[in-house]
Amino acid sequence: METRLLQILVCPVCKSALRHDRERQELVCAADRLAFPIRDGVPIMLPAEARSLDVAPAE
Repeated sequence: METRLLQILVCPVCKSALRHDRERQELVCAADRLAFPIRDGVPIMLPAEARSLDVAPAE
């Protein structure tokens, strides 16, 4: 993920800054506790596609 793109992108829900989780390929919003997936290098910034960080991941 390009640094310049990360500087432009914000959370679509609350407009706060996002953190890039390289290991999980997600953009994380700490304020809303949501993780937006990155698929094939493209961030999917749809709230319906976001994963809640409050829910434990399925095993």
